[in-house]
Amino acid sequence: MPRSRAVPPASAVPRRSKSKLPVPPLTTSCDALLVDGSDHAFRQLVHTLLAFVARHDTVLEGHAAAVGLSAVEYTVLTSLNLLGAEGQVSVRELAAHLHLSGAFVTTVSNKLQEMGLLEKLTDPEDRRRLRLVVTEQGEALLARLAPIQRQVNDVQFDCLGAGDFARLLASVEKLVESSDKAIALQKYLQPRKS
Repeated sequence: MPRSRAVPPASAVPRRSKSKLPVPPLTTSCDALLVDGSDHAFRQLVHTLLAFVARHDTVLEGHAAAVGLSAVEYTVLTSLNLLGAEGQVSVRELAAHLHLSGAFVTTVSNKLQEMGLLEKLTDPEDRRRLRLVVTEQGEALLARLAPIQRQVNDVQFDCLGAGDFARLLASVEKLVESSDKAIALQKYLQPRKS
């Protein structure tokens, strides 16, 4: 009969001292983002935001696929539908709402126009300006999706109370603005290729 090896008690197994583990360099120096001098919570926030964005992209792609559009086509069409309920919408206004370039929104809106989902009309007050309008076909497409969209959005955002929602919206708007500044700084700090 083979002899079993004796397993040493846990107390006898040498442990690596936490104090001797290398400490990763800080990824932020903003006091508000450090907890007891550590950026661990900040890193957790960034990683959790990445996880949320990936899941939300999946939801967005699912909504878009349900009506035969790409995610960006769906986003442009739904945003135009929202803004159009408040008044006339130009490419520039739609691009600003989506934080995208006017050229990109023009390209996507051209595709949506080819599909018959939006129209480009000349503004009667300024003939140089085009306004974008969702067509009846586009409205019907979005109306078909709305019941499913509501159910999915209700589940995804059910964890937020009214106060949470207001704070999150304000925080995300600030983060978009500060992210634009961070991207510009990052490009400036990148070493120049010779």
